[in-house]
Amino acid sequence: MSPNSEVIVVGAGVVGLSAALALQMRGLAVTVVDREGPAAGASAGNAGALAFSDILPLASPGILRKAPKWLLDPLGPLSVPPAYALRIAPWMLRFWRACSPAQVRRSTVAQTALMDLSRAELEPFLAATGTLPMLRKEGNLQVYESEAEFRAALPGWQVRLDHGIEVRHMGRAEMDALQPGLAPRFLRGTFTPGWQSVTEPKDFTLALSDRFRANGGQIHRAEVLALAPAGDGVTLALSGGETRTAGHVVLAAGAHSHHLARGLGDRIPLETERGYNTTLPPDAFDLRTQVTFGGHGFVVTRLTSGIRIGGAVELGGLKLPPNFARAEAMLKKAQAFLPGLKPTGGKQWMGFRPSLPDTLPAIGPARATPRVTYAFGHGHLGLTQATATARLVADLVTGAPPAIDLTPFSPQRF
Repeated sequence: MSPNSEVIVVGAGVVGLSAALALQMRGLAVTVVDREGPAAGASAGNAGALAFSDILPLASPGILRKAPKWLLDPLGPLSVPPAYALRIAPWMLRFWRACSPAQVRRSTVAQTALMDLSRAELEPFLAATGTLPMLRKEGNLQVYESEAEFRAALPGWQVRLDHGIEVRHMGRAEMDALQPGLAPRFLRGTFTPGWQSVTEPKDFTLALSDRFRANGGQIHRAEVLALAPAGDGVTLALSGGETRTAGHVVLAAGAHSHHLARGLGDRIPLETERGYNTTLPPDAFDLRTQVTFGGHGFVVTRLTSGIRIGGAVELGGLKLPPNFARAEAMLKKAQAFLPGLKPTGGKQWMGFRPSLPDTLPAIGPARATPRVTYAFGHGHLGLTQATATARLVADLVTGAPPAIDLTPFSPQRF
């Protein structure tokens, strides 16, 4: 496309804004349109992690073994509200199929390529956008309550070691030196020193929006109701009766993206991981590294705003009311797992993480027109994979060869 053609990015979360900035860096005029404005969704309330070592897909035989037990606990790591069970059944069937060994191998190769690109693009992108001071390199400690739980995790860690990702398995003494204050029930741990994070995900996303505006970009608050090919461009129907036309549209609207994709002929099975958390005051605990309680599906993270306790997966769509008992259950467990934790003064949050059944995002052109590029479905890895997605979107929009093979991420793979 011509460098003078306007690009409209639909979505002002971390993926959309990263893509908008990458397109600006290629010399394009870019406008961002969002129904609520920058950092209003999952980009504001996530754990701030840059989880480049998470190269294994969520859809796997291991999760299938755990799922029945988890699903029996309505406040456990994985739940499906009864009111949503029938609606999500087709997605769950696709998820089950994605857990086959052959598909897991393919997904791991694709996920690894995307993670490697994300890591390579991260620091240059942060430096170019003035956000490098917001990067932390404090690692992640995953803890285990039994030798059996630890042994069951070893094959996954071996895959990471084989790919050159540094991990350190620890006994209790090493864990105490790294992160004092863990309950005695945790006997073993695995530390990933290369794990990185941002100081505060909402502030980081807002900083991207500030830099985008400083570069001449505009952020327009409106809901996009429909997209349609229009000659050499794309027409956007907006709330309030407004219509806009762009030379290219990037659809990065997170959990709302698939509704717009359907109007372009793509039925993409996107569902929402409704994530919950509680953010306690900064002095709630002396946290020195992010701690993952994998057997319970949540993490504890140190952010500028405080100590954030969150995670778990509730597959409940966009319309059901929040069930903050899930946040309270995680906080109660965190009190037991970190006995010195001060549990008062917290703020609860719930957000929508856009998830596809094979764990891989949709990155590529729409069926109806190559002038719409999809960039959504990152699940709980949107922040982690934002820089790679931005690079790939910029490649697609400008006609450059994509940095990695995009076949596994094709929006039409379903």
